[in-house]
Amino acid sequence: MKNSLPIGRVAGISLFIHWTFPIIIIWVIFMNYRQGQNITQITWSIVFILVLFVCVTLHELGHALAARKFNIKTSDITLLPIGGVARLENMPQNPKIELVVAIAGPIVNVGIFLLIYLYFIFSGYPFPFTQLVQISGEQFFYNLALVNLWVALFNLIPAFPMDGGRVLRAFLSMILNRVHANKIALSIGQAIALVFVVSGVMYNPFLILIGLYVFYGAGAETNLEQTHSLLEDHTTEEACMKQFSVLQKTDKMQHAVQLLLNGTEKNFMVLDERRPYGILSREGIIRALSTKGMEEPVSSACNHDIIFIAADEPLEHALKLLQEKKHYLLIVIKDDQVFGVIDKENILEFIMVNNALDDHQQ
Repeated sequence: MKNSLPIGRVAGISLFIHWTFPIIIIWVIFMNYRQGQNITQITWSIVFILVLFVCVTLHELGHALAARKFNIKTSDITLLPIGGVARLENMPQNPKIELVVAIAGPIVNVGIFLLIYLYFIFSGYPFPFTQLVQISGEQFFYNLALVNLWVALFNLIPAFPMDGGRVLRAFLSMILNRVHANKIALSIGQAIALVFVVSGVMYNPFLILIGLYVFYGAGAETNLEQTHSLLEDHTTEEACMKQFSVLQKTDKMQHAVQLLLNGTEKNFMVLDERRPYGILSREGIIRALSTKGMEEPVSSACNHDIIFIAADEPLEHALKLLQEKKHYLLIVIKDDQVFGVIDKENILEFIMVNNALDDHQQ
């Protein structure tokens, strides 16, 4: 994720912390100071937040390790002020697998709660299940147990982007087709978001933020699912450009500018005679013009990190490569020859065409 700082690796998965993460620490300090808490109490509150985010990391690792059992890799885990995000390389389409992966995170939080709860029981300490009390050394683990239980229950709300939304979709997908199941899950999630917003207006403004988070998160999840359904069963060959402009590495930037201005293409394959040499993007052209001028050869401005993709590769794989590798153009290979090129614009146009055809058929 952009604007994130790497903090290590766990089970082979990279961990990042978003630059906004310190906001929650600042907020905790401010609220404690406003309430007149002393330095000891403020310190305990900060330690509690840090330990809680260790639990959040374990929650996300629960998803990641469950996904790994089904050969689904996790790109990374990023900690945000509102929680954590585990980026799976592939979202499970089998509803049973999706159910296992989705429920694994909340199970981790329930497990943490049970461990602390059992410790209290066997130690003879009371566990009253009341509201949170002031953070201190004596009440630290009681609060930690209670918050983990709340995190588990909150994540099981049947609305995207919470785990409960995916659990609901998984159950619905067992009796309906996935597209229909996704639409029902979206409707339920947005209805719940509306309840949060109305409750926030009446009781607590914080619930409005939760409602908006759920509403927009549900929309993002639905867009992701729609993209998958439109790209499913299609190959890169179907969407790639078979007729495209190329540059030779000895061409001047002036030639690249002419191609950019005279057509609709924004990214170009650069050749060394007939062999692929690199990729020159619109951004690369503009950057080179500002520093080197029109007479500079394109070889000095192109990206030599070329990614080839087979024509029969799933189109969704091409999209993921373009997104994750941050490349502008992929070179499509068929029968060991350059068959075409593909960029995000091609895939977007392919989605729009298929979306229009689906609307027509309905």
